[in-house]
Amino acid sequence: MRSSYAMKVSIVIPNYNGREFLETNLPSIISAQYNPKNKIFEIVIVDDRSTDESVSYLNNKYKNIIRLIKHTKNRGFSATVNTGVRSTTGDFICLLNTDVLPSTNFLELVLDSFRDEKVFAVSLHEKNYGPARGYFEDGFIQISSKKESKEIENSFYVSGGSGVFRKSIWQELGGLDEKLLSPFYWEDIDICFRAAKRGYLNLWNPFGRVVHNHESTISKLSKKYIERVRERNQLLMLWKNLHSKAMFEKHLNGLFKRILKNPRYLRIILMSLFKLGLVIKARRKEIKECIVSDEAVFQKYQ
Repeated sequence: MRSSYAMKVSIVIPNYNGREFLETNLPSIISAQYNPKNKIFEIVIVDDRSTDESVSYLNNKYKNIIRLIKHTKNRGFSATVNTGVRSTTGDFICLLNTDVLPSTNFLELVLDSFRDEKVFAVSLHEKNYGPARGYFEDGFIQISSKKESKEIENSFYVSGGSGVFRKSIWQELGGLDEKLLSPFYWEDIDICFRAAKRGYLNLWNPFGRVVHNHESTISKLSKKYIERVRERNQLLMLWKNLHSKAMFEKHLNGLFKRILKNPRYLRIILMSLFKLGLVIKARRKEIKECIVSDEAVFQKYQ
């Protein structure tokens, strides 16, 4: 089993119009790299066709410190992260959003969790947030946060904005599902759920401390648009990954009740149906490769 002392961590930061956050938080990330116990091997920033001064700022101030990759068109969060991960050479990927401020020793005790080769991902400890809880209610997958603790715990998913992922399993899973879930939301839940159904573990570590100013970049977009994408991707992720016949029947009942309660939800369903072909193809693949039942996953991570 590989020792933590042989580990190499690649930090991947997706950026879209995040110059102000890079200016505030990137110095702390670079300081963390100077701490050898964090095992940070490289810092890769992928710019998703920003229209602010992000690229010029990075080129002028950090050209010889970070590696900058530039998309020629805006492709969304999942594609931007996947681009960054493909370019890395480390054993582990630490995903940090531009609005995340890490402590100087934030990876020191997190990496030990990966001594267990079944561990896919470890969530960093965002201030005021504990491990993620996932549960099935009213026919839908619901997400909440448990209370913070001083123990390493199971986590339903590991945030794509502040988490560490084993690259070999990431590659096995095919990375974030950019075809189905772009431009954003539910992609990190999706990959962690798929990992859990293959028998891998998702954890939360209280010692990997970061501060995350949630949705600082995405808040610049229309709230109505953001909410529609969030609800659509919730459906797409569920249709792709929920294979239990009994649970899926409950979902269909819940879907019907939601439409009766709010007829406008039909728009979300129609948005989702445009990607039905992709859902069916991905669902078949997941059914073929998964070895753990939906019920077992929810029982473990509730």
